[in-house]
Amino acid sequence: MTETTTATPRWRPPAPASISEQAQQALNAAPPLDPMPQLDLDDTQGWLRWVESREAPGRDMLAPLMPQADQLARTIVDVDGVPTYLLRPNHVADDSTTPVVIEIHGGGLISGGGDLAWMMTAGKAANRNASTWVPDYRMPPLHPYPAALDDCLAVYRHALTDHPPTKIVISGVSAGANLVAALALRAKNEGLPMPAALVLLTPQLDLTESGDSFQTNHGIDTLPRLITTNRLYANGHDLAHPYLSPLFGDLTGLPPTFLQAGTRDLFLSNAVRMHRRLLAAGVDVELHIFEAMPHGGFGANAPEDAELAAEVKRFEEQHLQKAAGRRGSR
Repeated sequence: MTETTTATPRWRPPAPASISEQAQQALNAAPPLDPMPQLDLDDTQGWLRWVESREAPGRDMLAPLMPQADQLARTIVDVDGVPTYLLRPNHVADDSTTPVVIEIHGGGLISGGGDLAWMMTAGKAANRNASTWVPDYRMPPLHPYPAALDDCLAVYRHALTDHPPTKIVISGVSAGANLVAALALRAKNEGLPMPAALVLLTPQLDLTESGDSFQTNHGIDTLPRLITTNRLYANGHDLAHPYLSPLFGDLTGLPPTFLQAGTRDLFLSNAVRMHRRLLAAGVDVELHIFEAMPHGGFGANAPEDAELAAEVKRFEEQHLQKAAGRRGSR
């Protein structure tokens, strides 16, 4: 059986005047919808070639933007079998007193590994008052579910051996946000303490793609529907299982959570629905929806991108301080 995803021709409206000039330029210059390849799910070599064809331009684009070595120290270590990039800005201490942000990279659950994993978060890591750990988790087609979730959980378990949970935040963008939320659900179910906070940016929380924005923003956003790669990742498991689609999990007991999307984001419904479910579960949650923002933002060059980065940093630091205060008062 061949899995296909075709792009429905769609008129994309011009950028509105309600956003910054830089954001307007980014929207108006955005490429057309890039459909998923028409590959059999068992075509391992075909998927590997497709992933590399996507990742190579990303590495070339990010390379000139990387912080200098004297701004951000980078090492790679084996964390219980998981290659993990440790990124430490020069203004924070190199010891266990420094908070840790476990940053889980995006890439549709199939790409973004290797150097791309740390390169995609290097700018954010350089500005944190914390160290950033980036697991280079296993992915399909060679390692489908639950390999990625196993790897991310292993890194969190390791972080707990020399950091209290009050000094740990777990953050992710897109597919990374899927793994952040799935990790939190599995950690809770396995009796592990919750981190100080979760950050879920433009989150891929529903692999069944049942939300309204999968229809209304398909072709408006540059991100295509990912049902083919979702099935490749799931490897025959039910796409609605909470460890695959955390939107459908029992969210009670999760830590404070930051949610973000944009009005042109294919994953807008994921953030909106997750917000309502977290509220119903009694979780402290913030929802930030940006005008006309597509999946992943405006290319990091618009004031809106800077505003989002500042909000995320504020949220991380606020909840690290709150959690430390609660721990200290006991």
